Formats: sequence, C-alpha cells, structure tokens
Amino acid sequence: MSEPPPTAILTCPECGHAERLAMPTDACLFFHECGACRTLLRPRPGDCCVFCSYSDTPCPPVSQAGGAASAG
Repeated sequence: MSEPPPTAILTCPECGHAERLAMPTDACLFFHECGACRTLLRPRPGDCCVFCSYSDTPCPPVSQAGGAASAG
C-alpha cells in the first residue's frame, strides 16, 4: 500500500485564503488558481513552485534536496 501524498497549506498572497493541497512528489507545481479569489499564483523569482513561495512546507523535491521555503 502506498503512502498518501504529502500535503501543505497554500495561502493566497492576494486574499489570504488558505487551502490544504496534496503536493506532487516528482514535480514542482508552477501554477495554482486560488479557490477563493481565482488569482493565478506563480512562483516568486528564485522559487521552483507555488509551494515554495506560498505554503507552510517546501515542495518534496526541494525538501529532499535540503532546501527551504521562502518566508511568506
């Protein structure tokens, strides 16, 4: 039986809406549409994905490499 995917709380920088989302373990999520205000989130310069820019946990590829998420 496989483990469930890791999750993180992604917070929209525009409206502050927070969503718990499953993170892909083998790729970075480059775009995400906020569930509340429909803003299309993109990574900040220097971050690989929206999880590294706007969540409480860096994405699995960065976590495995020993990196850290940007401060919110």
